Amino acid sequence: MYLYPLLVMIAASSYGVVSTIIKLAMGSGFSVSEAVTSQFFFGFCIAVCIFVLKNRTKFSLNGVKTLLLAGVFTGLTNITYGQSLNYLPASLAVVLLFQFTWIGMVISCITKRQFPSRIELISLIILVTGTIPAAGLIDVDLSQIPFQGWLWGLAAALCYSLFLFINDKATTNMNTSNRLVIVSFSAFMMSAVFQSPEVIWNGTLFNEGLWIYGLALGLFGMIIPVFLFTIAVPKVGLGMSSILGAIELPIAVMVSVILLSENVTTLQIVGIVTIILGISLPTMLNRNIMLVKNKVAQQ
Repeated sequence: MYLYPLLVMIAASSYGVVSTIIKLAMGSGFSVSEAVTSQFFFGFCIAVCIFVLKNRTKFSLNGVKTLLLAGVFTGLTNITYGQSLNYLPASLAVVLLFQFTWIGMVISCITKRQFPSRIELISLIILVTGTIPAAGLIDVDLSQIPFQGWLWGLAAALCYSLFLFINDKATTNMNTSNRLVIVSFSAFMMSAVFQSPEVIWNGTLFNEGLWIYGLALGLFGMIIPVFLFTIAVPKVGLGMSSILGAIELPIAVMVSVILLSENVTTLQIVGIVTIILGISLPTMLNRNIMLVKNKVAQQ
């Protein structure tokens, strides 16, 4: 019962590390575009290694199309999110990406032609309430933020929601290693077209130390989340995955405190606790409902 929701949370937590690693790469003199390219290059290389080591199975053309599309939105999510970091502080960029929670819920409602449950709505309200204080945006002047930053951030949220939506379409005719290598290949092609592929052959990647950040980004921003999302999202569903994925924001804040030595305020802690409560609420209530049903059935 708890395994697949836990996998979604681990995958989202992995994404929460990405913004800090990109900021560290920028602090070392690399551009966002170079960092994102290194991410997908190493992500694809690791995926190929996993694919070679695992037993390969045949897959259908329909499955390939779905996974290629998932890779496109994986690439677009990281590209647009990286671009938002050029204009926004990391905290605000994460908040805008966080809007995938309600965007994913809207997509789920439209595709399933049904309204979210009362539990999901309450949880979503709690999550949104905790977002602003958790990101440390209380009493912050946002009037000087460039308009492009808002657009890039919201575009990242939309792409992330669509990535989760595509992952909701289970490809049962493939094993996980097949899915991973196809998604990573498609994402790498996106970076090769829109980012800085020249870092692979001009010496920047290996001679100047970009590979350190690329390897970390490939693991946390590609391999771990894609691997776990492809397994868990079809089991959990898009709406609940959007709620559970909210764990990304608290993780992003905590990692930035640890690695970037950013200060965390009491309000941020309150916001983080609020978000964790919003994530936990559906699971706790569903568990209580199941216990009540079991007791009634036993009587």
